[in-house]
Amino acid sequence: MPPETNRTADTSPWVIAPTEERNPDTLDIDLVGTLDMLRMISDEDAKVPAAVRAVLPALAVAVDLATDALKGGHQVHYFGAGTSGRVAVMDAAELIPTYNIDPLWVVAHQAGGPEAVRRSVENVEDHEANGAAEGGELRAGDVAVGLTASGRTPYVMGALAAARAAGARTVLISAHPGATFGSEVDVHVAVATGPEAVAGSTRMKAGTAQKMLLNAFSTALMVRMGRTYSNLMVALDPRNAKLRGRVVRILAEATGLDARVCADAAERAGGDCRIALVSLLADVPVGTAKQALEEAAGGVREALAIAGLERD
Repeated sequence: MPPETNRTADTSPWVIAPTEERNPDTLDIDLVGTLDMLRMISDEDAKVPAAVRAVLPALAVAVDLATDALKGGHQVHYFGAGTSGRVAVMDAAELIPTYNIDPLWVVAHQAGGPEAVRRSVENVEDHEANGAAEGGELRAGDVAVGLTASGRTPYVMGALAAARAAGARTVLISAHPGATFGSEVDVHVAVATGPEAVAGSTRMKAGTAQKMLLNAFSTALMVRMGRTYSNLMVALDPRNAKLRGRVVRILAEATGLDARVCADAAERAGGDCRIALVSLLADVPVGTAKQALEEAAGGVREALAIAGLERD
């Protein structure tokens, strides 16, 4: 029997994890007034950022693994159940319009499938074999990121074990620093959020920490993949008037040029913000800017160096 579980008389698993413990600071949460109740919850939430910051060195290793994977033509896969899976699905979905990436770069797997995203599906997190089947589809060179507050969810453990057997690198993001499975992965990002305001309600601090960590992970990954210039979102897909206006604003902020000049450049570049940006900053035709970006695999700073050499 793994140390993270015990058994009750009816043989149901009794999870032993920090998030399952009773919080001594919220014992009277059902007795106090509403404002004091909210203050208790807020006090617990306030502990999350420091806990997240403490595990950034491990998260940095995970980002570098994922960057190497994507640059090598491989994929990043998220695996989670319940709140963890929904956080994963949301993060992966939002990367597509935000950074205009191939949907196959980052793929999210929710225990129970799409139906479980909208509504809780009972027992799917216990299906280790289902996780193993999905994780086994990864290839050598891919990266599998498993999210589980307890550090022991069978679906996630099955996915990570199968992914590693297939040659993928593996990352576990948990709220259980002592999780046994942490030694079975390449990187364990173990954020110590402690007991929840309501014992076992891991949609609270643990879920908040997972969202912060995954947002930071994927944002850093997109920066490493050249989807930004400075802190500007230059790889967006301008499908509507709002986004077309954002392209002009980004170009104006990045170059210091008049909005009309930037709008003209964007039009010549067919709406592609990065082509227009390289054209303006390097003072080269859009054709040269496009070629430089292709040679630089989409990275603006690298493309600027290439375009500058070609111009000279």
